[in-house]
Formats: sequence, C-alpha cells, structure tokens
Amino acid sequence: MFRQVTDTLYVAPQIGVGDIKQAKALGVTMVVNNRPEGEEPGQPTGAEIEAAATAAGLSYAAVPVTHAGFAPWQLDGMAEALEQAGDGKVLAFCRSGTRSTLLWALTRARAGDDADALAGQAAAAGYDLSPIRQIMDAVRGG
Repeated sequence: MFRQVTDTLYVAPQIGVGDIKQAKALGVTMVVNNRPEGEEPGQPTGAEIEAAATAAGLSYAAVPVTHAGFAPWQLDGMAEALEQAGDGKVLAFCRSGTRSTLLWALTRARAGDDADALAGQAAAAGYDLSPIRQIMDAVRGG
C-alpha cells in the first residue's frame, strides 16, 4: 500500500497503527499525516498514529490538507517535516495518497526543483500532478 515516489519518500492512503511496523522496516524515520481529523467516520486519529510512531522511534508531523486546496503554512509544514527527516525516509499519508503527493511536489517546486522531474517521479508512483502544475510553476524558487 506504500508507494515509493523518491528514494526517501513514500506516500500511502490512510494508514493504521499496524502499518507503522512496516514503515519502520522500510527505513522510514518520519511519518507525516496530511489527513484532517474526522474526515471520514472510523479513520484512526492522528493521536493514535502519532503514539504508534513515537513508540516505534519514528518522528511524526501533522500537516492536514482539506480538499479546499493548499496554503503557504502547509508547504512550510511539509518542508519542515522533510528537513527534520534529513537523510531518513518519510511516509506521508492522506485518504488516497494524492494530497500527500501534491503537497510534496508543491513544497519541492517552491524549493526550486524541476517541475517536469517532479511530475515524472509522481507519475511513476501513480499520481498526476497536472491539477497543480500552474501552481508549481508559480511557486518555483519562491
């Protein structure tokens, strides 16, 4: 269920407490929760995922993204989480993995990464960046 986007980034649909062990086995050192609390009945809470991550020795960050779009603070939060992970691997999740991938791409575009290269990485993992391509170009290097 984890899709590898880069050497250091995996994305996934909603994870459960039991998925933390698999993430750690893959070398994940940071879990990023991009899902708003209570988005869907029965989804695990951020606190449950955070507790499992912490118990496994992993860092945790919550940068929720709704379907309303992306804000600068979310790019800042994702950038901070990626930076905190350093050379470690990151697992970012939301309902389907799409918002996590889009947020990663916007964050990396803002840092100056090539939009075509980011789109290729996302496509290889099964995600389409075309809905945010203009935004990526607008924030690039900003």
